[in-house]
Order: sequence, then C-alpha cells, then structure tokens
Amino acid sequence: MTKPVPYVILAPIRKYAGGGTVANRPQRVSPGGHGSRPAPSDLRPDARRCLEQCMDDYLEWVATFAAHNDLAFKDWILLRTALTHRSYLNEHPELDWEDNERLEYLGDAVLDFLLADYLFLQFPHAPEGELTGLRAALVRRDTLARFAQALGIGQSLFMGHGEVETGGRERAATRCAAFEALVGALYLDQGLERVTQLVLPLVEGELAEARAEVADKDPKSRLQELAQGRLGLTPRYRTVRADGPDHAKTFTVEVYLGEAPCGEGEGLSKQVAAQNAALDALARQDEWPGGGAGDLGP
Repeated sequence: MTKPVPYVILAPIRKYAGGGTVANRPQRVSPGGHGSRPAPSDLRPDARRCLEQCMDDYLEWVATFAAHNDLAFKDWILLRTALTHRSYLNEHPELDWEDNERLEYLGDAVLDFLLADYLFLQFPHAPEGELTGLRAALVRRDTLARFAQALGIGQSLFMGHGEVETGGRERAATRCAAFEALVGALYLDQGLERVTQLVLPLVEGELAEARAEVADKDPKSRLQELAQGRLGLTPRYRTVRADGPDHAKTFTVEVYLGEAPCGEGEGLSKQVAAQNAALDALARQDEWPGGGAGDLGP
C-alpha cells in the first residue's frame, strides 16, 4: 500500500511590485504551484532566499511522491507539472508554472494506444467489439481514478485551498485527469516502455472485472457504447411493423444512427426486436455513417 505523503509544505512568497513589502511569509499549507522557478530581479535578498527555499520544498514534495511509486524522472519539472492542478496556480499567480491539462491530453492518447496494443496481444481471438469494450472499461473515469488512488496521486497534488476544502482531492474526475497527466509526463520523460511498467500492473488488477462486465452487456448496450464512442451518436429505435394476430404479434424494429437505418430485427416483443436490431447493426458496421470507423465486431 502506498504510504501517505506529508501534507505540509512552505507556501510561496509573494512580492508586491515596485519594491514593496513581501507578503505571505512561509507558513504551513497544502501544496500547490506552477512550472519554472520565478526569480524577479526586484525581489529583495531576504525574499529571494525564502522563495528559493520554497522551490526546494516543491521539489522535495515531488521527489517524495516519486519515491513512494518507484519513479525516477530525468526532468522533475514534468512530474511537478503532472501534479499541478490549475486551482493552485489561480491562487498563486506569482508562480511561472504550467498546470497538468496539456499532459492530461497527451496521457489520454498514450493510454488508449497502450491498452489497445496490450489487449490485442493478450486476447488474440477476441472480436474487435470485445476489445473495444474492454478498453473503454479500463480507461473510463472511475477506473483511472482508482489507479490514481493506488498511487496516492490525490493527496500529492498541488491544489488550491478552496479546491481542497470542497473535496477536490477525492473527486474522481480530478484523480482521473491527474493520472492521465502522470502518464503523459512519464511518456515524455522515459518513453512508452516505462509507462507500460507503471500502468499494466494496475490494469491487470482490473481486467477480470472488466471482462465480466463486457460479457454481461446486451447488444443494445454494446451498440450504444460503441456508437457514442466512435461516432458521437446515440442509437434510436423505431417500430416499423407489427404482423399477426393480437395474441401472437411479430414486431419489426429498425435502429438508426443519425438519420441512417443501420439494423433491423424481429421478435415477439418490441424489446426482443430492438435487441435483434442492435445485433444486426453491430454486424453491419460498414454501413454506418462514415463507414463505421472500423469493424467493431458483433
């Protein structure tokens, strides 16, 4: 289990422009911050020394997190950026840092590729639809938030006081984003192999549950997940025909993606007919709008 990271760190020193007094002398607060070290030329010597000490504390905070997770960055600024929530920079505009949102964007793409490659090799006989469902289960917000919790990311973020007070460290979306940012930072620093070493043990702990979840999904659920993920469209179902006597009707249902009918199914109830229509749509993905964005499997 990851050891808790100390919660205290020296606050940065703010210097009013024009040679005024130094505000916010060192005090114990939660961590926060930006990227490169500010060194304004008009800072008085005592304030500059204090500010440099604070920067050393920032690096110590980052190094503590790294040590708990067996991470050794070549560029520690990348890790500090990955751990920087924008709320901290809003409260400390004197710091010339970057928040973790750009790294989050990169890490999201790295995770998608890494898991696609891993699942493709791990399950050589699985249809593409199953692989896509597994990847979706493994990269969704709640799963990545659990990965972040296992690494102690939430308690290690540089985060503004207001965000902390409203539960920001425990928020799943925040943890998920920070985990993606960490992946992005590690990828830039050491490449995909090191990211794989960090991520796959976490993935393997979730894989059995993800497989069970995907196996339990009915065709309508699979179609909705895949259509929304690939096309940004939600399937619509329309009953187009009801044949036979009232006590034994056979219903025909069509499913639409956008304005295009993409599947048709029959059944003794509308619900069964809709499931069969979804199954038909999954098997006819070359007819989806835009060519179906690839074969997703039935």
